[in-house]
Amino acid sequence: MKIVVINGTEVKGCTYHIKEIFLSVLKKENEIIEFYLPKDMPHFCIGCKTCFFKSESLCPHAGYVMPIWNEMLKADLLVFAAPVYALSIPAQMKALLDHLCCHWMVHRPEKAMFTKRAVILTNSIGASNRKAQKDIATSLKWLGISDVSCLGFGLMEGVVWENLTDKRKDKIKRKVESHAKKYVLFKPGRKSLTVKVLFFICKMIHIGLLKKEEIPSADNQHWIDNGWIKR
Repeated sequence: MKIVVINGTEVKGCTYHIKEIFLSVLKKENEIIEFYLPKDMPHFCIGCKTCFFKSESLCPHAGYVMPIWNEMLKADLLVFAAPVYALSIPAQMKALLDHLCCHWMVHRPEKAMFTKRAVILTNSIGASNRKAQKDIATSLKWLGISDVSCLGFGLMEGVVWENLTDKRKDKIKRKVESHAKKYVLFKPGRKSLTVKVLFFICKMIHIGLLKKEEIPSADNQHWIDNGWIKR
């Protein structure tokens, strides 16, 4: 099984330790590739819309985005690990997800995403993790991933891993290992009803747009090339 990890911070703090505990259960006989933000993708989307109108390969930041996206396409399991900042995800994680919007189902979805599974790992000092998890999960759903699970922690005792009590660290370790064991055996994801409905709605949109366009847009052409709609 191939696992791709997107780390929402370069700091080796609580998020890093939680992610490492998760991966420790899966390291045997699995290929793991990790990206650290913002180092591996330091740019915000500038809104040029080149990815939508032409190709994601022409994005000014394609040199950073495409290596990550290509590895995501080849992965069986995607892991997103991020601390909670201001009740949401770090800006660097949002920046990456913004660059992937051209692959949402309403634009140019990739078949490979429909069979992937994903895990979202988050932590905060005590505030709710739900908004941050939802931000990532929403993008993954529109990319076509149905099997997405979330695991979050309110650390309560502080934001420095070494300052947490052994009791709390042990509790976190047990929960993370238990969650990771669900992914030891390879199992491809399946399209959920929600993803099927979204895909159908997007298909109808593209059929309607195609009737109005003399030359198919980049999005329409992608749907035609994949055999989802006919010219």
